[in-house]
Amino acid sequence: MKQPRIDFCDDAVVVAQSLLGICLHYNNRAGIIVETEAYRAEGDPACHTFFRKSAREFVANHPPGSLYIYLNYGMHWMLNCLTVSNQYGAGFVLIRALQPLNGLDAMRSVRKVVAATALCSGPGKLTQALGINGSLHGKHFSQLQPERKFHSAQIIADPRIGISKAVDFPWRFTDSSASQWLSRKPRSPAFS
Repeated sequence: MKQPRIDFCDDAVVVAQSLLGICLHYNNRAGIIVETEAYRAEGDPACHTFFRKSAREFVANHPPGSLYIYLNYGMHWMLNCLTVSNQYGAGFVLIRALQPLNGLDAMRSVRKVVAATALCSGPGKLTQALGINGSLHGKHFSQLQPERKFHSAQIIADPRIGISKAVDFPWRFTDSSASQWLSRKPRSPAFS
């Protein structure tokens, strides 16, 4: 499988959009990225670097494309990748939702749900479905055997969700054709 060229040396906002349509493979399971969020290390109070020393150390000690995986509320693993841009500095892209593609029976077994649309429709759900945990923290994105499945015809930019700071930044990106797989439908008129 030929790995797609993903430029992790670009702005997190650009990388977040470019990851839509990329299929991730892990533990004999796979899903296509349909929702992402961007966070910038500088000037973004919702980014972990704003309040976590360990996140700032991660940025300083890891190359672009490294996986930044953390446990949210002590329950759900969050899958992020590090970006580093000359213009905008470091940032992270959170993978928010996947369209499940392969290994659905294994995903259903660990997620305890039947509906395919509920398997990977959130950042904690997708890591659970794929079996991703902190053991991948610091590894390179290539460990997820990415492959380009499609280029999004229309990307919808919407405010980020699940945060309490910088909530108006329109850095949540979704593929317009994937509404049934998302963690939450965008507020964009395209989904009204």
